[in-house]
Amino acid sequence: MNGISLQKIYSGKVRDLYEIDDKRMLMVASDRLSAFDVILDDPIPGKGEILTQISNFWFDKLAHIMPNHFTGDSVYDVLPEAEADLLAKRAVVAKKLEPVKVEAIVRGYLAGSGWKDYQKTGAVCGIALPEGLREAEKLPEVIFTPSTKAAVGDHDENISYEACEAVIGKELAAQVRDKAVALYTEAAAYAETRGIIICDTKFEFGLDENGTLTLMDEVLTPDSSRFWPADRYRVGSNPPSFDKQFIRDWLEASGWNKQAPAPRVPADVIAQTVEKYREALHLLSGNR
Repeated sequence: MNGISLQKIYSGKVRDLYEIDDKRMLMVASDRLSAFDVILDDPIPGKGEILTQISNFWFDKLAHIMPNHFTGDSVYDVLPEAEADLLAKRAVVAKKLEPVKVEAIVRGYLAGSGWKDYQKTGAVCGIALPEGLREAEKLPEVIFTPSTKAAVGDHDENISYEACEAVIGKELAAQVRDKAVALYTEAAAYAETRGIIICDTKFEFGLDENGTLTLMDEVLTPDSSRFWPADRYRVGSNPPSFDKQFIRDWLEASGWNKQAPAPRVPADVIAQTVEKYREALHLLSGNR
């Protein structure tokens, strides 16, 4: 993403941040795709724009639950018009926040690493679950399973709730857990009316200058969540996904050892992934 007149302050797996002033930054979603914490060589064309639109939809829809990183400014308020035109769909003006040092993962269904954990231990991240649950089954109640935030190139690690309290303190851990569960519960209920099951998701939070917990980064996108088409959902098997799980499944089947570099993803798998992202945006927001 060259040609931005602001100074770049950070480049993450997917997003790049640029300095506006001491309170605000420009957050730009690239077309990079990270799978198993490795950035793939091939970008997903238009992905950054689609995911930004999905996130913006959710930030707006869930704003009554908690404050978010929006400042109320548009890219046109902070960039020359030609630059703003190029970035309008993939960039947002965001508050500078102090990131909370855990990722808030919420699970409503038993899948992915949670299913593997349950098969071995009868629990997910130390949370005991009833016996006899099957893959992709809806959990008796939504569970909060935090993880550590890894540096680029490292793997996030699931941690217990007690470990989460040790990292960020008891009071903040309870707040993060309660807000994450409330956000997921409301979003999942809405998505179901649109034909999407949100199996699980990951939220990121920050603290503003007054210490107020604030929702940030991206929200309930196919990159931070597992979306399933409701009409293809069957307990006992992993439904086909709307999300980067599609590419993750291809990578798993390729025999790759999940260390960089990743194998080149075929063009047809990339094209189908873009189509899935578009479909998710359309179903959730009515927007193409």
